[in-house]
Amino acid sequence: QVQLQESGGGKVQAGGSLRLSCAASGAPFGLTTMGWYRQAPGKQRDLVAGITNGGRTTYADSVKGRFTISRGDKNTVYLQMNNVKPEDTAVYYCAAGARIKRAMGDPVWPSEPDKWGQGTQVTVSS
Repeated sequence: QVQLQESGGGKVQAGGSLRLSCAASGAPFGLTTMGWYRQAPGKQRDLVAGITNGGRTTYADSVKGRFTISRGDKNTVYLQMNNVKPEDTAVYYCAAGARIKRAMGDPVWPSEPDKWGQGTQVTVSS
């Protein structure tokens, strides 16, 4: 069973930088599409960025030009967050599986589940 583990969240001042990491275990053949979602209190969980194993990326309009998603080996993904703003404050979730694949326009296996990490808090102060 695939498990996703995030790290790198914390508190930062507006204009600063953070780097989030996500490592997947239990996927011996590697994960294809991975990405990051975020959820602020009282709001829905929204896509921040996604990346395929071929390097194709997508970003939410609100983070374009500030955030960069990248892959390490086949089971790791990073999110470099630069020039952060208070509105970036949220719990950030690493994602794999059906939901991020659909967001990237990739094929989804029948009954393929969403896969989520436990989340990491990012707090940006003004």
